[in-house]
Amino acid sequence: MNSGKRMIVGQVLLIICCVFYLLWWYRGYRPGTVVNRMGGINGVLLAITVVFGISGIACCLMPASDDLKTKINPLLIVIAGIAAYIVLLLVTRLLLHRPVTTELFLIVGWCMLEMTVINRLNALGSLEGSRFVIMCAVTAAAVIASLVLYVLYYRMEEMRAFYAAMVPLVTEAAAMGILVILYCIGKSGAA
Repeated sequence: MNSGKRMIVGQVLLIICCVFYLLWWYRGYRPGTVVNRMGGINGVLLAITVVFGISGIACCLMPASDDLKTKINPLLIVIAGIAAYIVLLLVTRLLLHRPVTTELFLIVGWCMLEMTVINRLNALGSLEGSRFVIMCAVTAAAVIASLVLYVLYYRMEEMRAFYAAMVPLVTEAAAMGILVILYCIGKSGAA
């Protein structure tokens, strides 16, 4: 399997991960319910989430080629991601008084992963021109929506917050779905 297809398989695995994460969240965090989030069916859902997530990340980050000429230096994506995480952590905690949770790490980490995938697919010739720009914009929109809801979560009524917390998983899965579609369109147009 070539590296472009492998990254797309990784995106599909991550979409599946989001679906199981949503199911786990729905069962484990629904207001008014008290359940063991790690045991029983919830434990199974969480384990499936982790397996699909790690598999998807591994597929997306497997080396492609030593001589890829990417638009964005991969080291710049890593440095920007680390810097963004630190700035967002400080701003959300100190200025916006939002408790720091794992979700901030996941939002920034997902953005770094997607930018890496988009950048590599572009270098492979599988996501060129307007499709590259569209995916950068879609990724940015998903991240902005996720960050807004991350900040607002503890300021919302309990049931509204419960549903709002699902939106980032949906927008990020949708963004990855758009990437899969754009990749397939590019491949069918090249055939």
